[in-house]
Formats: sequence, C-alpha cells, structure tokens
Amino acid sequence: MSTRQRALIHRIVAFVLDYPDEELIARLPQLYAATATLGEPVAGQLHALLDHLGSTPLGELTADYVATFDLRRRCCLYLTYYAYGDTRKRGVALLTFKQAYRRGGLELAAQELPDHLCVLLEFAATTDAEVGTRLLLEHRAGLELLRLAPGRRPLPLRRRTRRGQRHAATVGPDRSAKPWRVWPLRDRPVRTWGWNRSDHPTTWEHGHE
Repeated sequence: MSTRQRALIHRIVAFVLDYPDEELIARLPQLYAATATLGEPVAGQLHALLDHLGSTPLGELTADYVATFDLRRRCCLYLTYYAYGDTRKRGVALLTFKQAYRRGGLELAAQELPDHLCVLLEFAATTDAEVGTRLLLEHRAGLELLRLAPGRRPLPLRRRTRRGQRHAATVGPDRSAKPWRVWPLRDRPVRTWGWNRSDHPTTWEHGHE
C-alpha cells in the first residue's frame, strides 16, 4: 500500500466515523469517488459503510452514533481514555497530541480534545503521516479494544466500527500493544476542528506521494 493510499484511507475513515450530519451525507458522492480509487478488499468494505450512511435516515444514524460512541465506554473514540481514564497521566498524553499538532502547524479549537480518533486520522492524512502513524501505533491497544467493542450493537454499526477501526489502523504491526483498563467516557466536547475539511478527500495541502 502506498503512502498516498494509506493517507486517503485515513481521511475517508475520519469522515465516516465522525458524527453524522447533513454535511457528511452531502459529501457521500465524493467519498464514493475517492474510495473507488482504492483496491479490493478495502474499496468494497468502505463502500459498504458509505451504503449504510446513504440508505439510513439521518435521525437513525445520529441516534445510533450517540448510543454507540457517546454512551458506551468501550466504544470511546478518545484514544487516551483506554490507557489513562480521567487521571493526571491523561493530561500529559493529551499534551503530547497537542504538541505534535502544533509542530505540524495546526491549532485545534479550544473545546476540541486532540485525541479524538477522527482528528488524529485527519492529521495523519493531511499534515504529517509519520507523526500521525506513530501516535496511532502508540494507541494501538485502544484501537483494538474499539474494534472488538460493538458486540451486540446492530450489525451495520458493528461493521461501521470494526471496518472503520481496521482501516484506521493501517499503520503496520505493533507487537508491543497490550490491553488497558477501559475508563468511563465523560461529556463529549463539540468537534470543531482547526482546519478546513471542505476540500475533496483526495486533496492535501501537504501532498503525500
């Protein structure tokens, strides 16, 4: 898999695992087109996720999203929760994310936590693939717990989470990852990212070839 393909996968997954809204639904044709440039089985798996998003009423999508990612601690998209919960060590881990983003020239909105999986995927795809990949690998154990977490959720939600996480983790093997205690998720802040996501998912300010 090329660096550009990996970046494209990360960017698509950043969209499909984010909170569903009208903007996401309007973007589906672009995401279909971008996914079509990838080989199998990745393209087919991502197409299935897009089909679910396009065929399900928005109200149902949002209700399922909240029930899955906001109300279930084992489906937490904030990666540092899996290792640290609400402890002082988590503050240090969040600072590591912020410093990495800042070195890449990105500043998140004040209310945005930097360890959200979609934020990290977007950073890896559009700004610094090497640093983004390193952060993903450092939290590989949390990603694996997230992949296994959907359990008895409706089948489309299980597929959305598992396939999304699988492609989020296209960063190479990490034998050192170990399971961590899962901590309760607190109130989820509003996602207001610090850069423009309005461009086509196949374009980058810092292109990866």
